[in-house]
Amino acid sequence: MPIVWSIAGNDSGGGAGLSADARAAQAFGVHLCPVVAAVTAQNSRAVTRIEPVPPDVLDAQLAALADDMPPAAIKTGLLGSAGNIAVLARWVDRLRQRAPLALVIDSVLGASTGAAFAGDAVVQAYRDLLLPRATVLTPNEREARRLVGSGASIPMLAQALQAAGAGAIAITGGDSTHAPGWALDWIDTPHARGWLALPRIATPHTHGTGCTFASSAACALALGFVPADALVLAKMATAHAIAHGHAAGQGAGPVLAQAGFGARPERLPLMSWGENFDFDSCSRLLDAGDRPNSFEKSGIGLYAIVDSAERVRQAVQAGVKTVQLRIKAPGAPDAALRASIAQALDACREAGATLVVNDHWRLAAELGAPAAHLGQEDLLALGDAGRAALAASGLRLGISSHSLWELCRARALAPWYAACGPVWPTLTKAMPWRPQGLDNLAWWVRMAGAPVVAIGGILRPDQATQAAQCGAAGVCVVRGLGAQPAQSVPGWQAALAAGHGLPRLPVPALPHPSLLSR
Repeated sequence: MPIVWSIAGNDSGGGAGLSADARAAQAFGVHLCPVVAAVTAQNSRAVTRIEPVPPDVLDAQLAALADDMPPAAIKTGLLGSAGNIAVLARWVDRLRQRAPLALVIDSVLGASTGAAFAGDAVVQAYRDLLLPRATVLTPNEREARRLVGSGASIPMLAQALQAAGAGAIAITGGDSTHAPGWALDWIDTPHARGWLALPRIATPHTHGTGCTFASSAACALALGFVPADALVLAKMATAHAIAHGHAAGQGAGPVLAQAGFGARPERLPLMSWGENFDFDSCSRLLDAGDRPNSFEKSGIGLYAIVDSAERVRQAVQAGVKTVQLRIKAPGAPDAALRASIAQALDACREAGATLVVNDHWRLAAELGAPAAHLGQEDLLALGDAGRAALAASGLRLGISSHSLWELCRARALAPWYAACGPVWPTLTKAMPWRPQGLDNLAWWVRMAGAPVVAIGGILRPDQATQAAQCGAAGVCVVRGLGAQPAQSVPGWQAALAAGHGLPRLPVPALPHPSLLSR
């Protein structure tokens, strides 16, 4: 098990602090070392006393752990004093000289009951010593404003905190009233920025929510996820914990982190493509529930990816029912692209097949093609207006997804399918992603809420069988189509049929990281 240190306060009521952190670590299958930085006297209604441990006592705890149980990640909660913050900063520097170390700062400056946990000296110590060392910072909006001293918008607050040194930011909004009915967290990381959104869970039992979110992020980082994916998992784990909150006194009861959150489709958040969030369309998307994603209902099946209209014709005459025309020719004249798409579309219409046009969606819509496929960078580059125009075009949309945050963003556009890749190592194009493998493919199929297409490194029919056994609605073949599709396609189709007839492969409790964190 990876080791996470939680340096936080002890909650005598068992709701927040080290108690909540321990439950989150257990849900992730991570070993947590609980380091006491402060002792609190509290119950479900109030905090009546806070006593920081002396800095030398904190230092002794960390020294005892350092050589025997070094951490992959440290999560902080209530630290209690500027002296304790200084001790922590020194240990982070020492530990990072030995090995990579993720640091998640939950800037606990006050309690939800109104109790103040931090004076000006502590806040300044956070700014000077912890923000520059933070891998991820997880304040709520009030805490973010106090750290920055600004009344700016939430995205601008995140940028200010990054300018102060923090690597990634999640400004949590579970207590916010900005979007009734939604629990929104703004994340700004080296890989992605946007709103993580889930419907608000109606319950009074939310004690320990912030602790659970931050410790979940630390656990995910310890498991090797990059911050953007770690924050998706933290959102999922926290929502699951809130859903299992319970009364334990006369006030707000604790949330209860539990294993199993990672394979619950309703816990996977939507993610915005920028600062604007279309609440109405996302509400309709969630109200509609998960759309059918089975092989039979999707109509995708064997999915050939080719680079010319002639290859489209060969593929559909061989029996392929879904074919993508991928012409990667920057600067190619529109007339040539238009002619290729038109010829490919004619071939597909004659064969009763579906043409998917890669990238050139405006030409596809103009010529009457039924579908387009876009990568995430292309979709980001369109901006809000471009994505709205794409949605209004009527094209069925396929979207690439390689990571958890990309899947969350894809879901927000209600795609026809989400491509999961690369399933196996691929040389078709250079990319930073690790192979997803069959375990992540099975997870994608369960979680996406849309048909999933397997792509990447699929060269042999037995791989198509395995992908189909995971439940993939489509399997992409590029080089595996060969020079003579009429000869290769029957074997591929038989392999797909065999896979869909076999028992499904198991879905893992958590996916594995698809991008190296360090």
